[in-house]
Amino acid sequence: MSLSRRGFFGNAAAAALGTATAAAQSRPPADRPNVLYVILEDTGPTFSCYGEQLVKTPNIDKFASQGIRFTHTFCTGPVCSASRSALMSGRYQNNIGAHNHRTWDWHKTHLPKPAAHISDWFRQAGYYTCNLQAAPGKRKGPTGAAGSGKVDLNYHSNAPDKTTFFEGYDWNQRKPGQPFFAHITIMETHKGNGWVIARQRPKSELVDPEKLKLASYYPDSPIARDEYANYLDACSLSDGYLGQLLARLEADGLAKNTVVVVSSDHGPLFRGKQFLYDGGTNIPLMIRIPEGHMPAGVKAGTVDDRFVSGIDLAPTMLGFAGIRPPAGAMQGQDIFGPAYQPRPHVFTLRDRMDTSVDRMRAVRTKEFKYIRNYFPATPYMQHNDYKERSYPTWNLVKDLAKQGKLTKEQALFAAAEKPIEELFDLRSDRDEVHNLADDPKHRDTLKRLRGLVDGFVAENDKLVSFEDPIDIYRGYNRRLPEDPA
Repeated sequence: MSLSRRGFFGNAAAAALGTATAAAQSRPPADRPNVLYVILEDTGPTFSCYGEQLVKTPNIDKFASQGIRFTHTFCTGPVCSASRSALMSGRYQNNIGAHNHRTWDWHKTHLPKPAAHISDWFRQAGYYTCNLQAAPGKRKGPTGAAGSGKVDLNYHSNAPDKTTFFEGYDWNQRKPGQPFFAHITIMETHKGNGWVIARQRPKSELVDPEKLKLASYYPDSPIARDEYANYLDACSLSDGYLGQLLARLEADGLAKNTVVVVSSDHGPLFRGKQFLYDGGTNIPLMIRIPEGHMPAGVKAGTVDDRFVSGIDLAPTMLGFAGIRPPAGAMQGQDIFGPAYQPRPHVFTLRDRMDTSVDRMRAVRTKEFKYIRNYFPATPYMQHNDYKERSYPTWNLVKDLAKQGKLTKEQALFAAAEKPIEELFDLRSDRDEVHNLADDPKHRDTLKRLRGLVDGFVAENDKLVSFEDPIDIYRGYNRRLPEDPA
């Protein structure tokens, strides 16, 4: 399949000055692998290797067979800037005041010490850091190397310009023999031009919307089917770009000494992105580790069902380089490290999304999901320009709700209010549509999970505050309400 790669935006990052305390190294410099971190934007575990039979993802499937595929990985927030703020720091976004999507520059601060961006730790250990994208003035980068250049964090960099998190835009800029940490965002699965490009391929390569098995909260409509199928087509398109990237790694003679981590920032689609159901928080995670760097007891081609939180990815990637940040720097843990403790559950959270103010906290075990809604009088489908502009199914559900044409399961998401608590038995209710919070049979489970969320909030929400609506308006309109347009 031939791919017509679109141009990418962004300028090359200037050299950044890391200010994080140098971390201890357990490996000599010559023995340290490169680390490549790939984010497939806005994707859930919807590839062939994860059981989605309608989508063609041969490169991802092959990659998963060469590494470890994780089945229970969850981002900490179902939207870009909040999730990425946690992914790149190893700290919950509410713990560092980076919870609102998005935080405007005049509200951003530096990470509280000893926390630091993952690149700071790599750079202090002698690694070259780069965010793969086209060179300045170029529309395309080297084959398979171009990325969007997306960073999208709710805190400032430690660099003098406060915006530079990486030293360069390609691993070929590093010094001879220098190990690198490279990050790339492949944007095609994010709503936008990539979805359009995906549909320009031969019809034989596209998903047939009529063959989809929609979740019970979806209206069985051509609009919903087409949008979901288009998302899967974008997954297939991204698969081709990942194949190019991995091929370049081979061509540059780097594959045998590079750990590759492929994941996402959060889940997709109308009831996934921005919400704490699994569709918004369950993300793929696949890690390919070269021989000689494979942790003891770990084998390639295996499936791992341990809980992994988004805050675990940064310390895990640093661990491959033998970098151990000081105590208190990160809340996550190296999932292959000697001090690793299995997680019995994971926490997820939502705060303001664009101009839509809300606050939700959730905990998920293997069997149950508990969600606390702090603004129950605010509907799930409150006004949101981005959702209404980009997601046809969102508008469809709103319209059908007004007409009284939704099933009981579909109508839940369009309700005028939210319940204060939601409890779902994931063993029998994968769609999360049967709320058991008022069921006496689950009272003990409700109390236990409620207590976990209370503890999480008490520990991490100290920097959570509610913004002035005028400031929110200013942030998205770049002017005050009384100013002329």
